[in-house]
Amino acid sequence: MSLPDTLRLGAVHLTVSDLNRSVGFYQDAIGLRQQGGDGGCAAMGAGGGDLVVLHEELGVRPAGRHAGLYHFALLSPDRPALADAILRLGSTRTPLTGATDHGVSEAFYLRDPDGNGIELYADRPRERWPAPDQPGARVGMFSIALDVEDLLATAPGPEPASRADPGLVMGHVHLHVDDLDAAGRFHRDVIGFDHMVSLGGNADFFGAGGYHHHLGVNVWSGVGIPHAPQGGVAGLRHWTVLLEQPSEVEAVRQRAEAAGSRVIARNGGFSVTDPAGIPVVFAVS
Repeated sequence: MSLPDTLRLGAVHLTVSDLNRSVGFYQDAIGLRQQGGDGGCAAMGAGGGDLVVLHEELGVRPAGRHAGLYHFALLSPDRPALADAILRLGSTRTPLTGATDHGVSEAFYLRDPDGNGIELYADRPRERWPAPDQPGARVGMFSIALDVEDLLATAPGPEPASRADPGLVMGHVHLHVDDLDAAGRFHRDVIGFDHMVSLGGNADFFGAGGYHHHLGVNVWSGVGIPHAPQGGVAGLRHWTVLLEQPSEVEAVRQRAEAAGSRVIARNGGFSVTDPAGIPVVFAVS
């Protein structure tokens, strides 16, 4: 029942309050370019598939203390590309909210104009990932201070490129949920992600193909927080899982229906809502 090793993540769809402001932020600070969209929507990417799709809803309020997005994470192909991305944030005077060494990766954190969490990170080679240090874990992960100077020393030049590296991809999505056990049962037993590691008893990480995580879930905002609202709030609309074969998408759909989840067909794939009210779309890559 595990998801295939070839799984990758597609675009994260976000509700924003001011489309022009958000497009400017993702262009200038993150280095993405608009690759499609219409008057109320903009698809942003680095030259490949769409990474972030922005949907404008005037008058939406900022996300509050409820289930939804903690952050989405854009994965750089190597340390120099990540260093260049961080220099770009400096050149645009974009504030950071954190910088962390996770053992498996080096990461920086920030927020977009509507408060949506963003992680920019680069993986260490798999052979250097920490060994599991807890029963049932498949990888070791931790959070310690990042050696920022060592990373920035790998930058390809003193001035950042205006555009993000074309090898930038969606690496993982991390969600606030209301019930950690319910989220685990759904994403592991129904969807088919492998449980990789737990942190502190209040966060779990899931992946496919041995990856440290394509998905994180946490109850850091509290157990029993309200479900994700259906409208009127800036934040995550849905995230996307891409599978290579229609048969792989169909297998997940059948498991979701067998578990009693409501499945909605869309564009050759389907969407399903997790126990915290957060939609995920499965499609053929």
